[in-house]
Amino acid sequence: MSQAAAVNRWRTPALAAQWLYVAATLGLTAYILLPGLNEGTALTALRSLLAALVGAWWAVLFGRYLLGQGTPETDGTLRSLRVFFPWLTALRLSLWLLGLLSLSGAAAEVNAVALTALQTLSFGYIFAKNAVYGTLARYATDPANALGRRRLGEWLNVAAPLALAIGVINTVPLGGPGGGGRVRGQRR
Repeated sequence: MSQAAAVNRWRTPALAAQWLYVAATLGLTAYILLPGLNEGTALTALRSLLAALVGAWWAVLFGRYLLGQGTPETDGTLRSLRVFFPWLTALRLSLWLLGLLSLSGAAAEVNAVALTALQTLSFGYIFAKNAVYGTLARYATDPANALGRRRLGEWLNVAAPLALAIGVINTVPLGGPGGGGRVRGQRR
């Protein structure tokens, strides 16, 4: 199978997954705001809403890129992505750091291995996602550039398993004790 045929085969599922991510992120924003807007939900809702917007812009540019259509430098979607994705990354890193600092007091109650895995995967996900968005923003004007295609493919291959791992961590509870070796509900 040729490379062009392989790209064509995965184009629709990749774009469908990206638009599903955008819809799910908008749903998450609504869910966060359900109890009302306060200082605890405002920052998280802002991050979620910004992630949905950047994800939508990325999906539009990625769709053009996969079709081999260059995006002009003056395109509003490309300029918006270039302006907002660094802000989204900074916000994600800030929230990650705040989460790391807030967990220092709870370390005795949380499994250290699970906590380390969660924080490491979260940081890796933020870094890889930033690299994917940045690579597309850099090479969106010239989809025929072989170096750009290779770099984007490499970063997508790094980001995909990290996204899957984050999805698993967000759905499967990583509980357990920190030092006692006792599982919740188990008697000594």
